[in-house]
Amino acid sequence: MESKSFWKSGHKPTLFGAFMYFDISFMIWGMLGPLAVVIALDYPMTPLEKANLVALPILGGSILRLVLGFMSDYIGPKLTAQIGMLVTLVPLLLGWLWVDSLSQLYVVALLLGVAGASFAAALPLAGQWYGKEHQGLAMGIAGAGNSGTVLATLFANRLATHFGSWEVVFGLAIIPIVIVFILFSIFAKNSPNRPEPKKLSQYGSLLKQKDAWVFCAFYCVTFGGFVGLCNYLTIFFNTQYGLSPVRAADITTFCVIAGSFFRPVGGYLADKIGGTRMLTFLYTGACIMLIGVSFMPPLPVVVVMLFLGMMCLGAGNGSVFQLVPQRFGNEIGLMTGIVGAAGGLGGYALPLILGQLYSSYQSYTPGFVILSLIAAASLFLVLFMQSRWRVSWLNRGSKGMAESTSLSS
Repeated sequence: MESKSFWKSGHKPTLFGAFMYFDISFMIWGMLGPLAVVIALDYPMTPLEKANLVALPILGGSILRLVLGFMSDYIGPKLTAQIGMLVTLVPLLLGWLWVDSLSQLYVVALLLGVAGASFAAALPLAGQWYGKEHQGLAMGIAGAGNSGTVLATLFANRLATHFGSWEVVFGLAIIPIVIVFILFSIFAKNSPNRPEPKKLSQYGSLLKQKDAWVFCAFYCVTFGGFVGLCNYLTIFFNTQYGLSPVRAADITTFCVIAGSFFRPVGGYLADKIGGTRMLTFLYTGACIMLIGVSFMPPLPVVVVMLFLGMMCLGAGNGSVFQLVPQRFGNEIGLMTGIVGAAGGLGGYALPLILGQLYSSYQSYTPGFVILSLIAAASLFLVLFMQSRWRVSWLNRGSKGMAESTSLSS
């Protein structure tokens, strides 16, 4: 009954338009992750330089999410998304036709951040069509567009090997984004219930609220962990287990699938049992899996652990954004940009942590131990905050009451 009422509400063409935009943008945003191993054959890099290369698109996305979040409020998420797709053509053309040095590739990597910033337009575009009781599932479906990373890890190195050139992969990526731009422009619509534009000063007002920082911390770990691992795991499998670029990317694809497709599951279950309760389970699972990976077990075991760990992180993304509209329903555009930027910063830091510690110790064990400790710290933060939220905003409305009851039981 709940599922049926969801599909009768909102605007399905916009929901799937937001998904397609997010999906193809994430594919482009994540291309350098798998391609880094192939690019290193032309431009030999140290472990830290590889980490920098795959981290720069995440940094660019983190910065530009604030810009696109602000634009979504002022000119509408649909127009913002259209502008974002057109600007994304710039780094694709540069990567295809211009790059002939590692420093130039760093410039392209940073500019690819505009594709990652799609989050700040896609989620408000979809979420504004749905009531709070369906926010978790709606934003989870739109946010499942991070499955575009699967396309990058599955096809980028294959195409580079087939054509004998990694540059041509940038050129080929122009085709799907142009197709999505046309379909999106035809079918997606701004919600008639779109909130009034917020003033720039309201960003500062939001950041004065402790809950905003808490959500940033939560998403920094869930989304940052997901996207950081998406971009780095091909390097990890290639370096630690000696896999070929294509095989390393294929196994990365398997792990990425878990995080991508469990995002809407996390949002849906958070609607049912409460976002904070879901995060408690998910941070626990991620912590256990990451500490297991730190022992560098045989390849089949580490793949299972990373699959389960990224499943927890992906579902955690949906759970965080089930909570955000409940607390900041009238500022969802601004909060999407702010929280999304925090997630991007987490994703930027993760490859640097793994790359720097591997350079120092010639082992990935210290890096994964630190990641597991960060997940544990997030778990304790959830446990600390839930008692405060039960007596304030989490008790507003039936959904909040349902969560309060489930947490008390």
